[in-house]
Amino acid sequence: MELFSSTFRSLENALDYSNTKQKVISQNIANSDTPNYKAKEVDQTRSFKAELDTSLESYRTDARHFAFTSEGNQASAIVAKKNVQYNNNGNSVDVDKEMTDLAANQIYYNAVSDRLSGKFRSLENVIKGGK
Repeated sequence: MELFSSTFRSLENALDYSNTKQKVISQNIANSDTPNYKAKEVDQTRSFKAELDTSLESYRTDARHFAFTSEGNQASAIVAKKNVQYNNNGNSVDVDKEMTDLAANQIYYNAVSDRLSGKFRSLENVIKGGK
């Protein structure tokens, strides 16, 4: 039996995603007055696909069956938002939206870290023998 199950890896990946998103949002807010700066965002589909590729394993009974994993495991990708301009100087940062995303990311991070803390408390309980 593996001590750290796929749940721990999934939670770790979720924390990494939240960390990356925090950095991108902070960078967008910091550059809100920079001329011609294009706001960036974290591509969730690549992050989700990478998580599925690492956590799903398949048993193939025939070589013609599709495998769940794909070639080239990709982590979260940062992409620039396209065809968006909010200011006359070419800047595409909407500070209100970025602050909303920042709050949502904080709630997400707190939920994931709380779940991870609960998993460690469960392990501690098992180690102590339920006492």
